[in-house]
Amino acid sequence: MNQAIPRRDQPHAGHSKPVLTALLLAVMIVAGPLGNVFLGKGMKETGRLPVWPPSQLIATGLKVFGTGSIWLGIASLLTFFIAYMLVLSVADFSYVQPSASLAYGISALLGHFLLGEHISALRWTGIVVICMGVFVVGRTNPKTTYPETERA
Repeated sequence: MNQAIPRRDQPHAGHSKPVLTALLLAVMIVAGPLGNVFLGKGMKETGRLPVWPPSQLIATGLKVFGTGSIWLGIASLLTFFIAYMLVLSVADFSYVQPSASLAYGISALLGHFLLGEHISALRWTGIVVICMGVFVVGRTNPKTTYPETERA
């Protein structure tokens, strides 16, 4: 039998793509800020690092890369990067990038709770505005372009 290929913009067509998109965005939104917080924590643990004279660079590198938080940060940021590449294969950049801005809120929360940073009311207001924009973008179709094989 000749079956038409369902288009992704049709309701109920290809349920796995929106779920995959949402899952990958969630990984990005959590892993990116978490990686940055771990890197920040690791650099605070290492303290002030000399970079001059050049002979100090090796000792500085060993001190930085001997910190567990640095390695957790690197792993988290690699996870973010892989999720980012994968989500761009199923959704438009103009959808992914604004949606990933929810990470700003996660960054502020992690900075406050894990690093003990004070977040001002003005900064929280800005984060709420960004999140409202993400809500607006999220109400649109994540994919607007389709290969010819999917335009049946």
